[in-house]
Amino acid sequence: MHRFEARSESARAASAAEARFRIDAPNSRPRAIKIVALDRQSEGVVNRLAEGAFANATFLTVPAGAVSSREPFSMTGWLGDVAGHTKDLLEEIDGADQVVMIATAGEPLHAASVIGEACSLKRIMTTALILTPPSTSDEALSRSLAQLRPWSLMLVIASDEDYIADMLVAMRA
Repeated sequence: MHRFEARSESARAASAAEARFRIDAPNSRPRAIKIVALDRQSEGVVNRLAEGAFANATFLTVPAGAVSSREPFSMTGWLGDVAGHTKDLLEEIDGADQVVMIATAGEPLHAASVIGEACSLKRIMTTALILTPPSTSDEALSRSLAQLRPWSLMLVIASDEDYIADMLVAMRA
C-alpha cells in the first residue's frame, strides 16, 4: 500500500459518521497494585523496590511472626508499610487492581493464605513472585510453591531482584 493510500484510509476513518463511535476517555485508568513481602528476606527486596519509580504501587510488609499457623488470627494490626505504619489488609486491598506477593523459597509463608483469601473474596487478581537464591533446594521450592499456588493466579519463580523489578514494570506498577 502506498503512503497516499494509507492516509486516505485514515481520513476515511476520521469521518463525522465514524467519529460518533469514538470513546473520548483515556485507554485505561492508572493501576493500583499492592506489593507485599511475605518474609524477612523479601522484605529487604520490597524496601529496595519502594525506593524506585513505581507510581502505581504501594509496598507492604508482613512482620516476622505476625501470622502464624498456630496462633489465633485477626485481619487487622499485622500488615505494615515500608515506613513501619500498621495497615489494615482489607482497607489496603479494597481499591487494588492486583496484589503481588513476594516470597523467598523455603521461608514460612503463612500470610499468603490470609492475603489470598481476602483477595479472592474481593475478586482481586493475585500474583506471587518467588525468589530462589542459588542455594535453594528443590524441596524448599516445592514447599513454597505448595503454600502459594492455591492463592495465586500467576506464580513466577525469580532468580534475582532485577527480575522482580522487571515484572513489576511489565505489570505497570
